Amino acid sequence: MPIAPEYRTHRMRRSAYRHPGPRGGPAVGAYADPVSYVALRVVLLVVLVGFGTAVGSVGLLGWRGRLTRMSRAGVRTPGALRSDRAFTLANRVAGPPSIVAGLVSIVCGVAALFPPSLLAVIVIAVIGLIGSVLISRAGGVLGDRAARTVPAPEPPPAAAGCAGCACGAGGCGAPAQA
Repeated sequence: MPIAPEYRTHRMRRSAYRHPGPRGGPAVGAYADPVSYVALRVVLLVVLVGFGTAVGSVGLLGWRGRLTRMSRAGVRTPGALRSDRAFTLANRVAGPPSIVAGLVSIVCGVAALFPPSLLAVIVIAVIGLIGSVLISRAGGVLGDRAARTVPAPEPPPAAAGCAGCACGAGGCGAPAQA
């Protein structure tokens, strides 16, 4: 005869996690340690929200034109690094997709806290991470294409002779031998 729920002790409720059920499997009605699920969810939340914040911040700075070529963030392709104007244009074009990629990552990180199964948590996290990386990458490709439309800067005019040092036609260097 089963024990009525009001007479069960704390030890009896926890015993379902410790003792295997029939044929060595999990006890009937038991599930894996819920503490590990919570820890996994918190880690995924921190990773996805951190990644989304970083990508979204860089996208916002690029969209507003606040990134410089000397920084390590933004679209860093040869076409974009050709001039300041090309770099600014590339990051302005890549900014909105990067902001969206950051929002996708943040939303998926928060959504990974709520599903009832471990599989659903992992699927949401993987979709969020891969989706935000692909959206950000697409923004970078668009920014690079936009940067290539900017004409290349004109090279500075060559100095006459030895850059104006008045050394004559022989050039700079050791004095001519007689």
